[in-house]
Amino acid sequence: MDTLCLPVTVDSLKMAAELLQQGQVVAFPTETVYGLGAHALDGAAVQKIFDAKERPADNPLIVHVAEPAQLTGICRVNEMARKLMDAYWPGPLTMLLPKEDNVPDITTAGLPSVGVRCPRHPDALALLRACNLPIAAPSANRSGRPSPTSAAHVYEDMQGRIPLILDGGSSDVGVESTVLDLTGEIPCVLRPGAITPEMIAAIAGDCTVAGSVMRPLREGEHAPSPGMKHRHYAPKAKMTVFVGEDEKVIAEIISRYDANENACILAHTQLMGAFGGRRVISLGATPEETAHLLFQRLREMDEAGCQLILAQGWEEKGVALAVMNRMARAAAFDIVRV
Repeated sequence: MDTLCLPVTVDSLKMAAELLQQGQVVAFPTETVYGLGAHALDGAAVQKIFDAKERPADNPLIVHVAEPAQLTGICRVNEMARKLMDAYWPGPLTMLLPKEDNVPDITTAGLPSVGVRCPRHPDALALLRACNLPIAAPSANRSGRPSPTSAAHVYEDMQGRIPLILDGGSSDVGVESTVLDLTGEIPCVLRPGAITPEMIAAIAGDCTVAGSVMRPLREGEHAPSPGMKHRHYAPKAKMTVFVGEDEKVIAEIISRYDANENACILAHTQLMGAFGGRRVISLGATPEETAHLLFQRLREMDEAGCQLILAQGWEEKGVALAVMNRMARAAAFDIVRV
C-alpha cells in the first residue's frame, strides 16, 4: 500500500472524508498527538486501526466527534459530563460514559463504557465535519512506540500500512488527552493530560486520580482507558527517570552516564550546563514544554542509536502529572527518587 502524506487542504480533507466513509483509516492531527481514525460504528473499519498499529484488542479506543450533539446513539451523557463539555470542549478531555448498543465491542474492547472527546485542533474538527462520522482514533503510532506529534513521526511508523496522512504541523500539547471516568459518583482521572485534576475539580467539585496512573496495573486489574495496561510510549533504549532535588538528580545522572558509553541525558533547560561535556538535550523549562517535547525527544534518541536515556522528571502535580505518567511508562516505571 502506498501511503500519501498531504498538507491539509480542501481537496485532502475531501479525500480523507471519502476514505473514512469507505471504511478506510486515515491519520490526522489533533492538539494532543496525531490520531489514526476510522468510522467508530463500523467494526470492520475499526479492526483496520488495530491491524495497522498491531494494537492489542483489549485496549479501548476514543471516539472523536465534532460537537456534543453527535454523541446521540454513542453514549449516555449525564449532567456532570455536560458541565465539563461546556468548560473544556473542544479540548484535550476524554470522558468515559456508558455506551449505547450500536457502538461495536471492538471500539470499547468489550467494556460497557466508551471514551468520547471533541478535539480542539481546527484540522481535526474540519475532518470530522467533512466526513460527518464519529471517528475512533488512538495515537497514530505502532503499538508501544512513542506517540507521534508530527506527520513525519506517523509516516515513520505507518508507511505502507495506511492510505493517507493529513499533515497539520506539530501537535500543540504533545501528550494524549486526559481520560476522565464519569461512570461513578466522583470523577476519576484514569490517564492524566493537559486538563488537570485541579481543573476538573473546579467544575465538578471533586476529582480523584486512579492509583494506576503512576504504577503498572496489577494482575487481573482491568484497563478501562487507553494507556493503562500495555507497554506505551517506549523508546528502543533503556530509560530511567530521576526525580528530586536538582543537585542530587544531577549527581545521580552523571554517575550513571559515566558508566555507559552510549548514554544521553534529557534535562530541564535551566540545568543544561550542569553536566559538563556530556551529551544532554533539553526537555524544556516547564512541564508544559516537556509535554510538548517528550515524544519528539524519545524518537530522536532512537534515531541517534542511544542505548541509555537518563531523564529528569518533575514533581507530580498539574500538567507534570501527565508528563510523569508518560515518562514512567516509557521507562517501564524505572524511577529513581533522590
